[in-house]
Amino acid sequence: MKEDARNIAIVLLQYSVIVKGMERKLLDQGYNVKIITENLPHLKEQIEGTDLFIVYLPGDITEDKVKQKLLGEVCAGIKKGKKPAIILGERKNHVELSRDLSDIDDFCWLDRPVDNDTLFESVKNVLEGKTVGGRKRILVVDDDPSYARMVREWMKEFYKVDIVTAGMQAITFLLKNPVDLILLDYDMPVVDGPQVLQMLRQENATRDIPVVFLTGVGTKEGVERVMALRPAGYILKSTTRDNLLTYLKNKLGLKGKGPT
Repeated sequence: MKEDARNIAIVLLQYSVIVKGMERKLLDQGYNVKIITENLPHLKEQIEGTDLFIVYLPGDITEDKVKQKLLGEVCAGIKKGKKPAIILGERKNHVELSRDLSDIDDFCWLDRPVDNDTLFESVKNVLEGKTVGGRKRILVVDDDPSYARMVREWMKEFYKVDIVTAGMQAITFLLKNPVDLILLDYDMPVVDGPQVLQMLRQENATRDIPVVFLTGVGTKEGVERVMALRPAGYILKSTTRDNLLTYLKNKLGLKGKGPT
């Protein structure tokens, strides 16, 4: 085992021959790899020494409540340990699992079958904290948690979505986590949207991130006040899911995943 190599753990909910081939190819790429089977009593002990988890899902995962429960425990354990993960599963199962297991959306999802180049690129990007799996990462900043969660539900099929509920939380988050776009509430207590935008522009790591204001004011005067700060754009909070997704797809570029 290479001392300076990154450590990857492949978590199997049931045995798969395909995973043995994946293990060999990751070893060839210079990673240290270990396989954790469905007998997972020692998962907590693996957290500290692992840089990335790859969770390989069986095709019948949505039909087997025992495996779903086990998946929920695995994802919760990885999340609690503050480690990144890539989940390999069939596309047809993604939406249903996201609805039933909220922790799924905290990790990168890759549709199976996945080619080696896509897997290797995703592993590299996840370890570096970059956008992964072709899914852009969006941060929603809004002091109304109910509204923020609703917007996240709208977007989570197409984007990796994070939520914070205060301006200073956004600054702290963004200094540690790269994102592709910020949806920023214009009116917030203590530190409002314009103040957050000003602080972001003063930091080299965040000054170029597109910021789109969320505003409840649609009057000409209100829009002019928002746009005077020269954000990347604005969205009315009264907008519909379809309009929001279309706006984001255009804003982030047609190469990103999004609604068709």
